Amino acid sequence: MKKYVYLFGKGMTDGNASMKELLGGKGANLAEMANLGLPVPAGFTITTECCVEYFKNNGKNPDGLDEQVAEALKSVEALMGMKYGDAENPLLVSCRSGARSSMPGMMETVLNVGLSTVTIPGLVKRTGNERFVYDAYRRLIMMYSDVVMEKAENIEPAEGQGIRKQLDAMLESYKEEHGYAGDTDLTAEDLKYLCGVFKQKVAEVLGREFPDDAAEQMRGAIGAVFKSWNGKKAVSYRRIEGIPDDWGTAVNVQSMVFGNMGESSATGVAFTRNPATGDNKFYGEWLVNAQGEDVVAGTRTPNPLNDETKNGQNEHLPSMQEILPGIYKELSDIRCKLENHYRDMLDIEFTIQEKKLYMLQCRVGKRTGTAALTMAMDMLEEGRITEPEAIFRITPAQLDELLHPILNPTAEKVATKVAEGLPAGPGGAVGRIVFNSEEAVKCREQKIACILVREETNPEDVEGMRAADGILTARGGMTSHAALVCRGWGKCCIVGAGTLKIDETAGTVLTPGGTVYKAGDVISLNGTKGFVYNGAVDMIDASENPRFQKFMLMLDKYRTLGVRANADTPADAIQAAKFGAEGIGLFRTEHMFYGSGAEKPLFALRKMILSTTLAERVAAVNELFPFVKKDIKATLKAMAGKPVTIRFLDPPLHEFIPHTREQQQELAQSIGISHEEFLKRAEALKESNPMMGHRGVRLGVTYPEISAMQARAILESAVELRSEGLYCPVEMMIPVTCDPKELRDQKAIISRVAEEVKAAYNVIDLDYMVGTMIEIPRAAIRAGYMAEEAEFFSFGTNDLTQMTFGFSRDDIGGFIGDYLRKGILEADPFQTIDQDGVGWLIEHAVTEGRKTRPNLKAGICGEQGGEAKSVAFCHKMGLSYVSCSPFRVPIARLAAAQGAILAKKQ
Repeated sequence: MKKYVYLFGKGMTDGNASMKELLGGKGANLAEMANLGLPVPAGFTITTECCVEYFKNNGKNPDGLDEQVAEALKSVEALMGMKYGDAENPLLVSCRSGARSSMPGMMETVLNVGLSTVTIPGLVKRTGNERFVYDAYRRLIMMYSDVVMEKAENIEPAEGQGIRKQLDAMLESYKEEHGYAGDTDLTAEDLKYLCGVFKQKVAEVLGREFPDDAAEQMRGAIGAVFKSWNGKKAVSYRRIEGIPDDWGTAVNVQSMVFGNMGESSATGVAFTRNPATGDNKFYGEWLVNAQGEDVVAGTRTPNPLNDETKNGQNEHLPSMQEILPGIYKELSDIRCKLENHYRDMLDIEFTIQEKKLYMLQCRVGKRTGTAALTMAMDMLEEGRITEPEAIFRITPAQLDELLHPILNPTAEKVATKVAEGLPAGPGGAVGRIVFNSEEAVKCREQKIACILVREETNPEDVEGMRAADGILTARGGMTSHAALVCRGWGKCCIVGAGTLKIDETAGTVLTPGGTVYKAGDVISLNGTKGFVYNGAVDMIDASENPRFQKFMLMLDKYRTLGVRANADTPADAIQAAKFGAEGIGLFRTEHMFYGSGAEKPLFALRKMILSTTLAERVAAVNELFPFVKKDIKATLKAMAGKPVTIRFLDPPLHEFIPHTREQQQELAQSIGISHEEFLKRAEALKESNPMMGHRGVRLGVTYPEISAMQARAILESAVELRSEGLYCPVEMMIPVTCDPKELRDQKAIISRVAEEVKAAYNVIDLDYMVGTMIEIPRAAIRAGYMAEEAEFFSFGTNDLTQMTFGFSRDDIGGFIGDYLRKGILEADPFQTIDQDGVGWLIEHAVTEGRKTRPNLKAGICGEQGGEAKSVAFCHKMGLSYVSCSPFRVPIARLAAAQGAILAKKQ
């Protein structure tokens, strides 16, 4: 029979940290801590394989699971000296999820499982603490009814009418009636009463009684944790994080220890280093007389762990270092032991039950990009990790975060600060206030920047949190849900801004100064400092960090794949060089016709497009030539001798036709034709499917003078720069080809122009290459023949994807969401290379092309050139380089280094 249940605890642990795929991250690390001799309450883990089988069996436990659970429970009872469901000496357990990859707050947990009218008297007698027992019972009723009886049964109540919301409202109302400031003011009699009315409410709302049988509670809790894998928030988070749906979650059933047994008990969350900054300081929060949910929920202000990490929110509260120095020392020693063992920053959860410390969890902690860089370089310098390990300590998303904009310090000095909270997520954010996830998602769809403002976030907010540009909450600490999730995403976030009075129902925020903000008002956040400002504060690019530069140079020692940039202007080229680009993989000549300073070249281009005679066209081409040459020469100069691939004019001609009557008449007059003739010529340029129309190489075949003009501009620029002492290798790229005869036709034009340039400048040779952009499937399929003429291939993966799938990249938004949600596609193929289809074409083209031309240079220049998985694929395919936008160059360098290290290991 397949083993579904693995024990952990003193002297009986089955697993270890290497078994994360089977036991989930939480289960594997509980086993590892037990193996290290740390004080871990005994329990058992039900495997991820069991979860997969559970769903295959339509929500039924696989054969043998019930028996294995019963056997494991006996071992736990023996080790803990208590018995589950027993009237005299009852054992209580928690049921927690545990996926391979951390999904904080996205799946479910049930605490205090096993409390019933049978076990309550025995626990009261054993602990002598009736208040504690009924506090634990009311928590069980609230969690179990929410997780097991409502969510797991796919009951979807109206907004704000879920059973947990209703019970929370009853609790708050009761405290208000009795003048209680917090939960800890409730007496045993209060809690008894609340447990009774809670159970009545559960029966009334959900139509069934709260279960009073310990065995039924455990079965329900285990099943609910499995079902939470497919809960709405978990599915959303997996889609955002790219976590496969077929992994499943483990379930950890662990003996309860209690942080809510009075003033000598507590619970907390800690990080072995600061997860926001990376500082090597033990950082955490804890609460006296509480259970774990109280810390992350933000309902009470947690105490600081030690004196050196106090902040503005908790500086008035005593630290554990002050109140419980012995336990703090024990916890600090465990911190060192765990970090030495795992050689990484860890997120740990602990409980103190009547002055005895227990470890409930450890996992590699989520961190900001700044913290990831700081920790990686610190641990490298400390000798804890090697350079390849340091390279893998920073994800492409975290590196991207380091390049994100911040509030302009000059503008920030004169901005009006309206509130201050805890700096939970880095960088800056400016946007309109929204109060719920739905509005945040709408803003993102409309490309409107927004700040999600909440009293506190919860896992149901995950879609809105992802959509928002920044998060602001009035409650919660550095270990709250909002802080944990935003740190993982590198999103600007401020939590615990307690001076703000947020009324989500009314849609208002009241500041300490009396200002009222409403939905749609604009605010600015400095997530690095925790400051909230009135209105929009200017943003700037983050200043370069010397450690960032050192890290980037380290990457280049390991990567073998070249990294170039797509650049449309000389300014782009300068930015690309700044970020370490080794050349330009795509310079699009037509982009000089857009934006600032484009009026004159655009006018000349339009005259060329509307020409109907050779004489008209040659005159227009000659007028256009100096503009094209100027931009090309400036770009070559900016790259200071690095190779530059210049694509010949490509877009559909109709895009450049003026639409206003005034512009049309001006252009007609300059050509010497009537407005009616202009309209006739413009109409002739219209195409049924312009993306597959008269563009790219087809322009050069029909109008060779256009190709000749571009070749002359490129070659003359290179020759003139050479005379200035700057050697500039150039690569001319012919786009939208499908047959080698097209290339032969264009190469003949380029060769003729080259001879003319050599004669005009009195030079013996010119260093240039002619290649093609592979963006039509036929070109990829016939690559061996294409390589007879092409000296290099550059895969235009945007159009290659478009033509392979038959998807319009401009219109895919109308259906791609359904394709991803239904699992028809695993990812948007315009975001990451489709390795089965488009990837096969690339691999085939490279293989066949190099059979014809062994030294064939090959790269990609589509948007995927800066996407980590695509870069790793390109390394695997043996491409020469990838090319991406300038700001994606560092990410491509990181992905290329990681790909090279992985390939060497394999």
